[in-house]
Amino acid sequence: MKTLLYISLLLLGLQQVSAQHFTRKDTLQGGLRHERTSYDVQRYDLNIKINPEEKTIVGYNDITFKIAEPTKKIQIDLFDNMSVDSIVFNKKPLQYKRDHHAVFVSFNEMMQPGKEGKIRFYYSGKPLIARNAPWDGGFVFKKDSQGKPWIGVAVQGTGASLWYPVKDSQSDEPDFGSSVKVAVPNGLMNVSNGRFLGLEDLKNGYTRWDWEVKSPINTYDITVNIADYVHIHDNYKGLDLDYYVLRANEEKAKKHFEADVKPMMECFQSKFGTYPFTEDGYKLVETPYLGMEHQSAVAYGNKYLKGYLGNDLSFTGVGLAFDYITIHETGHEWFGNSVTSKDIADMWIHEGFTTYSETVFIECTQGYENAMKYINGQSMNVRNDKPIIGIYGVNNEGSGDMYYKGSLMLNTLRHVINDDPKWWALILKYSETYRHKIIDTETVVEFFNKESGMNLTPIFNQYLRYKDIPVLEVRQVKKNVEVRWKTDVTNFEMPVEYTIKEKSARIKVTNDWRKLSEKTNINEVNFNNKKMFFSILK
Repeated sequence: MKTLLYISLLLLGLQQVSAQHFTRKDTLQGGLRHERTSYDVQRYDLNIKINPEEKTIVGYNDITFKIAEPTKKIQIDLFDNMSVDSIVFNKKPLQYKRDHHAVFVSFNEMMQPGKEGKIRFYYSGKPLIARNAPWDGGFVFKKDSQGKPWIGVAVQGTGASLWYPVKDSQSDEPDFGSSVKVAVPNGLMNVSNGRFLGLEDLKNGYTRWDWEVKSPINTYDITVNIADYVHIHDNYKGLDLDYYVLRANEEKAKKHFEADVKPMMECFQSKFGTYPFTEDGYKLVETPYLGMEHQSAVAYGNKYLKGYLGNDLSFTGVGLAFDYITIHETGHEWFGNSVTSKDIADMWIHEGFTTYSETVFIECTQGYENAMKYINGQSMNVRNDKPIIGIYGVNNEGSGDMYYKGSLMLNTLRHVINDDPKWWALILKYSETYRHKIIDTETVVEFFNKESGMNLTPIFNQYLRYKDIPVLEVRQVKKNVEVRWKTDVTNFEMPVEYTIKEKSARIKVTNDWRKLSEKTNINEVNFNNKKMFFSILK
């Protein structure tokens, strides 16, 4: 059975690849060649100066590593529009060769497993400017209402190597965190991940702001935020809550964040476990773009409005009771930042679970009925255009349905399991088991199968690996109503709830026709597709 499943998934993957064209550049960015897997990043220490007027970066990144496999060459990544000034190891320059965004660095001798070292990578240049952050990666250079520089960066999907030298793969996070030291013109502040270490006046018109995150961190989460910020400090049951907002928005921000942040932390910690980065604290930082899940420095740009810029993405009114960006981007601290996918093809592990966290927050604060109303309203955003899982090894994300369909799939699984205490225990254990870990889809499926005691693999495969959702086919055969699932996956099984004359029942449905237990007319049967996400064909 496992062999047949593997072959079918392999054929599906080959069909997807044949329909798309990928280049060497894609493979270099998304693949795990020996030059990447041969070393493990231990820590990054970034030290740079950003000139807002020239929109330039100059500085270096210290990359501390440990050799995993014998090698004389490693791959570090930096976008090819940025200059490599020099690369130094043990006080000696190293030779390197550029290939698109990859920089292949050669050591002077064969490096053996277990050997540790530090490379200092000097670089400079004008980083890519985002056309529409955060969906299109790059820097954002704007001015605040007082005409002062307001700068941010968002690079998820595009790549962290857009602005600093790094092993640009989600498969490897710095085990011992990172420091981020950023010099900016006097009168401005830089806010980065983790804890503030201090500042230093460089006596040249610039002040350097030093930050450090001690936890492992996704490379796309490492960030800079530059503005004339004011700092608001709060605390929730021992967890530091820090808000960095534009000076003109200080009073507005205090009231706005108070409404959502503490109830959110109460809910998420009860359902998903302790905030994953207590050592680094929790921050919301006002940004000149909508938002991004930068670890321990969550980017916030929702203009202090409820919903999504004042709109409800569920079209039900329920989504206007909270600030979407605060809830969604903070949900990523558990799903995406703590539990991370190895390849961006599996980004549903980030976005599906995090979108589901919105529904969880509503259930915590408004009850089950409103939560179901919200999540079913979001089904209007599902496109069913292509599979949620992308192509592995070529820096390729799947369908944007990873958000809403991914969330609806999780809600479906909850009601397939049909045991809420078991469901919430499963979700909590999932978050805690893979805390600060890098995983893939197979790991998620195996975990859910084991903890539920059910074979949920066909359900995962239908929602994730094919573009269409299950279709419940219904027909009248004399005085009986018969049902079956129409799916791409074979041996698909999922229960269905239905009502006949106010009497409810639940039936196991497969790909084969099956009669309902009661003799009835097809028009008298109401099938419930609000708890599970499927379409009905009569």
